[in-house]
Amino acid sequence: MTFTSLTIFLIIGGIGFLFLMISLLIGDLFDAFDFDLDLDTNGDFGLFDSRVISVFLTTFGFIGAIAIQLGFGIIVSGLFGAGSGVALGALVFAFGYFLHSQQTSSSVSEKDLIGRTAQVVVGIRPESVGQISCKVGEERVEKIARSRNGQEIKTGQTVFIEEITGDAVIVSLEEDRKEFGLFAK
Repeated sequence: MTFTSLTIFLIIGGIGFLFLMISLLIGDLFDAFDFDLDLDTNGDFGLFDSRVISVFLTTFGFIGAIAIQLGFGIIVSGLFGAGSGVALGALVFAFGYFLHSQQTSSSVSEKDLIGRTAQVVVGIRPESVGQISCKVGEERVEKIARSRNGQEIKTGQTVFIEEITGDAVIVSLEEDRKEFGLFAK
């Protein structure tokens, strides 16, 4: 069986389209198989992302096939396909990179919490736990809290976050901190 240049371009385009459809269903193919070849700056979306490669292959194959049908030679058709593939691949890369760069991290580090004031949202019973809510930047963080001296702290009171131990933050009443000349952020 002999393959014509049209058939080869159509196979390449079909393979690219198949990978593109699979990527849409299961996400980045390379991530699914723990294969990392991203040469990007933010660690999330790169030039060698499977969606970018799939769009390149699909465009290369189908534009090359169209050029062959229009009567161009294999080299000119390949150049049309490659140029179109690079252009559309770059567009997908730029769009994907933009979307990934707009995502914010929802993790607030422990150092961001220590020294801040917070509101008690579930009362802290003596020698037990409750819950506090603290705003760090534009993000609201809720944590399980214990009082420093084991005292009861009622819902709605303002507390000072002193430290973080495992699953809970250690807090003291803000009034107690002011009394001793210690101020919060």
